[in-house]
Amino acid sequence: PAESPLLHPASLKAKAPENFKVKFVTTHGEFTVEVHRDWSPLGADRFYNLVRNKFFTDAAFFRYVPGFIVQFGIHAKPEVAKAWENANMPDDPKKPGVGNKKGTLVYATAGAGTRTTQFFINVGDNGPSLDNNPGHFTPFAEVTEGMDIVLGLYSGYGGGPDEGGHGPRQDLVQSQGKPYLDKNFPKLDSIKSATVLPAEGATPAAPKK
Repeated sequence: PAESPLLHPASLKAKAPENFKVKFVTTHGEFTVEVHRDWSPLGADRFYNLVRNKFFTDAAFFRYVPGFIVQFGIHAKPEVAKAWENANMPDDPKKPGVGNKKGTLVYATAGAGTRTTQFFINVGDNGPSLDNNPGHFTPFAEVTEGMDIVLGLYSGYGGGPDEGGHGPRQDLVQSQGKPYLDKNFPKLDSIKSATVLPAEGATPAAPKK
């Protein structure tokens, strides 16, 4: 079989539409996010390419700090996770008036210029702690349907051991993938599929005669 384009991050360069929706089907239910490219153009483009190339299939919601955030975006297969580990992109400046409110989607970072494929959904209003944080947490999308599903994702493990939780170690999620999670954290919810929805108002192609 042809090699997955996901092994070559630099090759995924499609420009995202100005606004588009993505439907996530998870082990707990479905939710939809709407992406606003003007909030974070580079962030929106990267997310669009990841979704179109099925990056999120089987990816777990591996970190859930109740009242704060739920995090995902490490690929289920270690070789793909490794390909993206250092696929950093520059930060997008924050759009005035767009903050880390409940339901927004943001890249998880390790400081300036380190956005790759990890995301979190704000499950609380985190503007005060994140909007001016040096981690450059610029929202690029928001949950428009199914926020109750997001809130209900399994949170019993909490954060990782480095923050006092009982959840997985991110380095082991990266290096061992889905088997590590299945064996040690069987209750975690994960993503079955993420799909770009057809633009609203777009007429479906006429059936061929």
